[in-house]
Amino acid sequence: MNKKNQAELVFLPLGGCGEIGMNLNAYGYGPANDRRWILIDVGVTFGGDDTPGIDLITPDVSFFEEQGDRIDAIFLTHAHEDHIGAIGLLLPLLHTRAPLYATAFTAHLVAAKLAERGQSHIDVNVVPLGGEIEVGPFTVQYITLTHSIPEPNALAITTPLGRIMHTGDWKIDPDPLVGEETDVETLTRMGDEGVLAMVCDSTNVFVEGESGSEGTVRTNLIELIGTLKGKVAVTTFASNVARVATVIEAARQAGRSVCLLGRSMHKITKAAVETGVIKNLPDLVDEENAGSFPDDKILYLCTGSQGEARAALGRIAYGEHRNDTLGEDDTVIFSSRVIPGNEKGIFAMQNTLAESGVRIITDRDRAKPIHVSGHPARDELRRMYQWVRPQIAVPVHGERRHIVEHAAYARGLQVGQAVTPRNGDLIRLAPGKPETVDIVPNGRMYLDGNRMVPAGSEGLRERI
Repeated sequence: MNKKNQAELVFLPLGGCGEIGMNLNAYGYGPANDRRWILIDVGVTFGGDDTPGIDLITPDVSFFEEQGDRIDAIFLTHAHEDHIGAIGLLLPLLHTRAPLYATAFTAHLVAAKLAERGQSHIDVNVVPLGGEIEVGPFTVQYITLTHSIPEPNALAITTPLGRIMHTGDWKIDPDPLVGEETDVETLTRMGDEGVLAMVCDSTNVFVEGESGSEGTVRTNLIELIGTLKGKVAVTTFASNVARVATVIEAARQAGRSVCLLGRSMHKITKAAVETGVIKNLPDLVDEENAGSFPDDKILYLCTGSQGEARAALGRIAYGEHRNDTLGEDDTVIFSSRVIPGNEKGIFAMQNTLAESGVRIITDRDRAKPIHVSGHPARDELRRMYQWVRPQIAVPVHGERRHIVEHAAYARGLQVGQAVTPRNGDLIRLAPGKPETVDIVPNGRMYLDGNRMVPAGSEGLRERI
C-alpha cells in the first residue's frame, strides 16, 4: 500500500503540554490526506500580570479551521475551566457541527456557559456514567475516576489500530464523598484486552506517596471548625463540590448556618443539586440576611482562594462587600492550595485581613490536612500503570519538567516506550513505533474584549 494512503492513528496536543491549563487534545485516524478527528476538552487559561487587559487565553486552533468537517465529535472529560472554558469561544472558529458529549454534571455547566454567550442552540449530549459513543472510526467509552470535581472521566478510545486510554485529570481517592469511586474493574479489563497508549496527567509526578482523600479533609475540617469562635469564613475552589459539601456539614455540626458568597459558588452548587450530586442540601442564608446572625452562628463559604480582588473574599478583605465584614476574633480558613503565580495576590489579601484582626488558617499551618490535591502522586501513577499496562506512555497536563519526569517514571515501571510531547507535535502512535511526524501551527489566542485575537496581533503586541 502507498504510505500516503496508509491509515494512521495520531495524537495532537494543542494545549496542556508544557503548561498546566488550556487543555485541548485531538486524535486522528486515517491516511494523512483524509483523517477523521475527535477533540478531547477545550480549555482556557487565565491572564496574568504579563497580559494586561486579557482575562482568558485559549489554544490556537487554526490547524482545524479549514477542516472542521473532519471533526466527528468533541468529548469533555470533566468540568474544570482548563478543560471546558474555551468551548463557546473556539467553536465558531472551528466551523464544525460536531456533537458535544459530556456526563450530566459537566453538560449542565457547559450548557449554562453556552447560554450566557447566546449559544443556546448548541446542544450538549449527556453520556451516562460508563457510557459508550461510536463516531466515525472511533468508539469512546467513559470510565469513572475521582478528582476534585464531580464526574471526572477517563476516555477509552478504540480504533482499528489500537486503543488509547486518555485519563483526563484524576487521582485515586478511596473516600471521594461525592460521586463514584474509581472504576478499577473497567481499567483492569481494558489492560487485559490491550492498551496501545495511555495519555496521562503529569501534574504531581514529583510528589511521593499519595495525594490524600477528601474523607480525611472532612474529618479535619469538622474538628477545626467546631473549635472556632466568632465569624468563620472558608474559601475553597467552588468546583470542588466534595469540599463545599464538607464545609456545609462541618458548619451544621458546629451549629452554624451557611451563607454562600461568590457567583461561581452559587452556580456550581446549584448545578450539583440539580444533577443529584449533592443531596439534602440544608437551607442556606441569603447574604443580605447573614449579618443578622450571631457571630458564632454563621459561616461564609467564599470564592477568592487565589487572592482575586473581585471575588467574594477579596471584596470582604478590602472593605468593598456591600453586606458582610470580618474583623477581630473572626477566622478565615483557606482550604485550598496556592496556584503558582498567585502568591502576590493571596499574601496581600491575607495581610489585609490580618491587619483587621482576622485569624488566617491555611493547610501549611496544620499537621492535619485541610486540603488535598486532585491529581495523582507517584504511588497513584504506579497503580494506574499497573491496571492499564499501556505499550506507550504519553505524559500530558504538565510543564516540560513534569512531562520529562513522567516519561522517565513510566519507563521505570517497564512501559516499553514513552514520548514527551509538546503542543503542536503530531505524533503517530500506530502503525510502527511512536514518532513525531509533523509540527502543526500552535500557540495561544487571547480574548481581547469580545474578540479572539492571535498572539501576533498589533494591538496585543503593544501590551504584552
